[in-house]
Amino acid sequence: MRSLIGAIFGVLCLSAPAVAGTPAAIVEDVQGKVEGIEFMDYVAPGKIIKLGPKAGITLSYLKSCLRETITEGVVLVGAEQSTVQLGNVQRVKVPCDANAAQLSEREANQSAATTFRSVRAEAGSAPARLPTIYGVAPLIQAKSGSTLVIERTDGQEPTITLPLKNDVMVARKFYDLSKAGKSLTPGGSYLAKLGNKRYAFQVDASATASPTPIVGRLLRFE
Repeated sequence: MRSLIGAIFGVLCLSAPAVAGTPAAIVEDVQGKVEGIEFMDYVAPGKIIKLGPKAGITLSYLKSCLRETITEGVVLVGAEQSTVQLGNVQRVKVPCDANAAQLSEREANQSAATTFRSVRAEAGSAPARLPTIYGVAPLIQAKSGSTLVIERTDGQEPTITLPLKNDVMVARKFYDLSKAGKSLTPGGSYLAKLGNKRYAFQVDASATASPTPIVGRLLRFE
């Protein structure tokens, strides 16, 4: 069996495209020893992951909103889902907004401008749709050493100010509001500020404090 896995792994290595710079998925969980992969890593299309006996991994795809739980075998990361050989994979579609999970800095600043235009729009006009998260406590990708400020833009709510220190960061590059005991209001619109970066987003009206897949509440400051 090991030789067969090795042969398939070699074929995948030869046929896989070069790993692109844009991430396709985020690693939500790692079970057992998986070389070269850690919790909360991003993986790009073309990445090959070898899972040994009893090893497993959970991938959440940023574009397709597919959450894959994979055990054993060889995994070839795709753009929207994985190809799995000699292993088991379970896929489920989870609530997520690809615009929130993949927003570039330019798009983030544009979304902030959209928020301000919406606030100033005449009464009765339809508000612009903002990137949406599906949990009340966003997980924010940001660098430590700065201060994160979150303000509500469609109502009155205390401003949240959070110093991003190394000892509170998840996997050295994420800040989880749930671990800080902070939460936002379902249906609310917000502006997150980090240095000179601005990120406008909204919380889905049905969002709850229950455990939510990472990809459904991920905001990326890049």
